[in-house]
Amino acid sequence: MLGLIGKKMGMTQVFDETGRLTPVSVIAVAPNTVVGLRTTDKDGYQAVVLGVKEMKAKHVSKPYAGQFPEGITPKKVIREMRDFSAPVEVGQALDVTLFEKTRYVDVVANSKGKGFQGVIKRWGFGGGRNTHGSKFHREPGGTGMSTYPHHTFKNRKLPGHMGNARVTVQNLKVIKIDVENGYMLVRGAIPGPRNCMVIVSAAVKKAK
Repeated sequence: MLGLIGKKMGMTQVFDETGRLTPVSVIAVAPNTVVGLRTTDKDGYQAVVLGVKEMKAKHVSKPYAGQFPEGITPKKVIREMRDFSAPVEVGQALDVTLFEKTRYVDVVANSKGKGFQGVIKRWGFGGGRNTHGSKFHREPGGTGMSTYPHHTFKNRKLPGHMGNARVTVQNLKVIKIDVENGYMLVRGAIPGPRNCMVIVSAAVKKAK
């Protein structure tokens, strides 16, 4: 498995040689610093710890700074990539060239938060008529049993918090890799708002 931490820049469109339009998401991949290695003997599993965004010294507490080796400045965002297939060393910087031979990727991010929403926006309920006197417009309707037992079963679709959840979009085709500027263009949309942090990894289900 190969993976890096990136930032969602937004969406645009590109044209191929035949003039066909392809909507793409632009992911900026700054150099990821290897800040640690997890081994089977010591930790029980194999993983590579990557970090991006250097922090100012006044914003770093001693316990937080203690997890970074000597010579590596503390990073604001750190993530573990399990079963990393490329050989790396602590202190090494990884950039977008890691995906030059990868055709499909999976992207993980937190979706846009939409706050507390009703059943129509959250679950797509149809609601009732908007005519005068209907008394049933955007309500969820009955939630319990009409007979014994008189209670609401679990997993009933009700109003509640919507969005701001971990979402994985799989099998996105890599359209272009701009090594000079550190950008990756993938076909289709990825979760999260602009400038959010995303995790890009080689596709698990579609290697070719």
